[in-house]
Amino acid sequence: MKKITLLALWALVCGSLWAQKYTISGYVTDAQSGEKLISARVFDPDRKIGAMTNAYGFYSITTEAGTVALNCSYVGFQPFNAAFALSKDTTINIDLVGEGVEVDVVEITDQVDIADNAQMSQIDVPIEIVKKIPALMGEVDVIKALQLLPGVQSGGEGSTGFYVRGGGPDQNLILLDGVPVYNVSHLFGFFSVFPADAISNVSLIKGGFPARYGGRLSSVIDISLKDGNLKKFHGEGSIGIISSKLTLEGPIWKDKTSFMVSGRRTYLDLLAQPIILAATEGNTTAGYYFYDLVGKINHKFNDQNRLYMSFYGGNDKAYLRDKYDEIYQGVNYSSTTKFKLGWGNKIAALRWNHLFNDKLFANFTGTYSTFNFVVGADQSDSRTQNGQTMSSRYALGYDSGIRDYNLRADFDWYASPNHLMRFGGYGIAHKFTPGVSNLVIQSDGFNLDTIIGQKPILAQEVGVYLEDDFKIGNRQKMNLGLHASGFWVDKKFYRSLQPRVAYRLLVDENWAAKASFTTMYQYIHLLTNANVGLPTDLWVPSTGSIKPQTAYQGAVGIARSFKDQGLEFSVEGYYKYMTGLIEYKEGASYFGDATDWQTKVEQGNGWAYGSEFFLQKKYGKTTGWVGYTLSWNKRQFENLNDGKVFAFKYDRRHDASFVLTHEFNKKVDVGLVWVYGTGNATTLPLASYQGTSFTPLQQLGYPTTVDYIGERNGYRMRPYHRLDLSVNLNKELRRFTRTWSFGVYNAYSRRNPYFLYFDYDFRTDKRVLKQVSLFPIIPSVSYRFKF
Repeated sequence: MKKITLLALWALVCGSLWAQKYTISGYVTDAQSGEKLISARVFDPDRKIGAMTNAYGFYSITTEAGTVALNCSYVGFQPFNAAFALSKDTTINIDLVGEGVEVDVVEITDQVDIADNAQMSQIDVPIEIVKKIPALMGEVDVIKALQLLPGVQSGGEGSTGFYVRGGGPDQNLILLDGVPVYNVSHLFGFFSVFPADAISNVSLIKGGFPARYGGRLSSVIDISLKDGNLKKFHGEGSIGIISSKLTLEGPIWKDKTSFMVSGRRTYLDLLAQPIILAATEGNTTAGYYFYDLVGKINHKFNDQNRLYMSFYGGNDKAYLRDKYDEIYQGVNYSSTTKFKLGWGNKIAALRWNHLFNDKLFANFTGTYSTFNFVVGADQSDSRTQNGQTMSSRYALGYDSGIRDYNLRADFDWYASPNHLMRFGGYGIAHKFTPGVSNLVIQSDGFNLDTIIGQKPILAQEVGVYLEDDFKIGNRQKMNLGLHASGFWVDKKFYRSLQPRVAYRLLVDENWAAKASFTTMYQYIHLLTNANVGLPTDLWVPSTGSIKPQTAYQGAVGIARSFKDQGLEFSVEGYYKYMTGLIEYKEGASYFGDATDWQTKVEQGNGWAYGSEFFLQKKYGKTTGWVGYTLSWNKRQFENLNDGKVFAFKYDRRHDASFVLTHEFNKKVDVGLVWVYGTGNATTLPLASYQGTSFTPLQQLGYPTTVDYIGERNGYRMRPYHRLDLSVNLNKELRRFTRTWSFGVYNAYSRRNPYFLYFDYDFRTDKRVLKQVSLFPIIPSVSYRFKF
């Protein structure tokens, strides 16, 4: 009996030792630059367990003691393989070496793909593909590339505005290195603020939002800046038709500290200035330009502590100064007119990564973000006679914007091989400037200098979140999360609980069925004046009378990966219901009077539903995607359109895109983009009749008309479609690579509608509807270089 007891005890001890678990953790980086590789796959094919690196390149795997066959893979890099005996917690930092052979024969092993991930409605766009596709005037643009994806619609011809699954532009959370950017437009919306050469990763989430994201209803665009090369100095840049840019990166202290800085500026004002001066005999100076400056410093104290500092500053500026002097009959007349228009963002971030242990990773962040819009006009006149001067001055300025201070803590806890838990919290101090006008009148002894508008509004926002990404057996995976937030403004407190769930079922190794449901709250709004082609939109908070926006979105779909061909395929259907949407009342805008903005707006509801098809090829000689969206997008406001449901302005039944890049060899690659979209909805009169009031126009024999406006957005513009082409000619020298890029925007010169208006045709004595088209065929050329 004693022998049996001892044997049982010995078996228990041995079983306990055999079941002992240890953790393998570390960072995955590019061996040549030291850049962290996001979403690299670290995997043990024998044990069928693995992990994906987070946004800072960190991974952690816990498994039983014994022999481990560790594999790491990332597109465009040689696979890493190592076999060793695991008998204690082990740190393995992996440096992946870039593949020297042609990209289409790179071995991709056990890469994380669309079928494996529980997350749905997410698309990662390789930045190298973005650089190769055709672009307006040769300006590579990340936002324009995202507009080509299913479920994403552009605001109009050439615009960087985008609308995701029926949402508005304010419902997109755009993060640059974790910092919200409130306005992403340059040149009145034709270009975005993000320099592609400074970006390492771009990810778009349209639904199934993980709990760590909050504050917006429709999408998250997460853009990561390059950390800076830790190994050697490197640069790249370009010279184009309207702007030039330069990006520099390299080590400050090799393998410890690196920097990256990137700048871009247009020179439209420099080119136009000599012409303007010559035409006005030197009396007028005028111009327009924009610039961007972005930078980052990365310092590694040790494997447990890293510090990142990043910043961005950008502005658009238009200006005019006209001076007039004349002597007439002994009187000296002088007049000076000044005009300025500008808008821009400034952001900064300080981040500290700390590894508490091999299972708990933390990131602490402090950020600053501000957006400002300024417009002003100043007219000064003087008259001098017999030594006496009389002067007058009239000036009007307008200023609006938003400013944020944000503190945030995020934790990744690799609890077990089947559980990755994320949790954290944040606090934001908002300052809203809804619109302030400064009026100055000085004339004949009268002096007025006053502020018209509303005082800045202060608000505080806090939130916490918890999410668990876990497996159920070998085929099922879930992401469960809860986001809780609160918002204080004008003695009013709003709070919300937002459950999130995403589910994936593997049908086989490559096919997966997915489903998700999310609730989202948004405490800030964007007042959009659709009739003004400037960034005059106002950011305003929820108040006692203006409720927060909410959205409930459900989605189902299937996904298929073709690993050997580098293809991913997905089909999704979604339904989204939104409340608390905001619109100006009929005929109202932010200009014209000092009335509180809250009295000028209406709140209502919205519905968006549809299906999306997406086929993407991420690597190989031929890359690109095919996307198609079938959707409906409706709105309803009690006091708009007689309370009836109407189509949203950007409701498009059909939206299709075809994007292709092909590398013939290292010297030549080409790009092609074709897009098609149902015409935008717009509001037009149903009928017109001659007015009965006596007007000067009637006295001159011109008829006046009164329009009867029917259904809001009840008329469709013509469909939009366009073909863009490009070719890149590359040449590698000893330490230098140069590329000549030639492109054609709107290759068959389609006259796409920009807006419609009514005009009077005197020949037929009738009013006629006319279309304004913006861009015909536009060729471009640019010169890019790397060293």
